[in-house]
Parts: sequence; structure tokens; C-alpha cells
Amino acid sequence: MNTEEMKEKVIECIKTIFDPEIPVNIYDLGLIYEVEILPINNVQIVMTLTAPGCPAAQSLPVEVDQKVREIEGVNDVHVSVTWTPPWDKSMMSETAQLELGMW
Repeated sequence: MNTEEMKEKVIECIKTIFDPEIPVNIYDLGLIYEVEILPINNVQIVMTLTAPGCPAAQSLPVEVDQKVREIEGVNDVHVSVTWTPPWDKSMMSETAQLELGMW
């Protein structure tokens, strides 16, 4: 599997993870800033949360790490949380905005 295929698999996996407060997956919410496939299928993910006090602040990065590790061929996973730039509603996909009735 090449790096592009691996990246697609990682994104598909991330789309199965939902913010506990919003019925939209964290990818469409715009919480994933970067998915990078490094040599030997190490996966690096940079993500944020909707707010620093978000109740899922402890659980979501762990859930991302655990689920991505289950993908066949993934060697290692590193998830880092950043607050720069801060998340805002404009980062959501059109699908997410439609699902939340924001259009």
C-alpha cells in the first residue's frame, strides 16, 4: 500500500470518530489539521478540539490514536493536539454545516 492509499485509509478511519457533543465526525468538523504518512507507515496526526475546556479533550486524541493503530499496515501513530490556529465553525466541511443546519 502506498502512502496516498494509507492516508486515505487513515482519513476513512478518523471519519468514524465523532465529537460526543456534536453529531458530526471529527474530520468533517475540521478538527484534523494534518495527516501525514512518514517512512515505514508511521502516521502523524495534528488535531485540535472545539475548545480547550472540551470534555473530550482527554478522550478524543486517545481514540484517534487507538483506532488508527488498528489499520492494517500502520507501524506507529503520533497524535498531537494544537490550539494554533484555534478551531472555529468556518473549518467545518459543508456536509457538517448542513448536518447541523448552519446553511
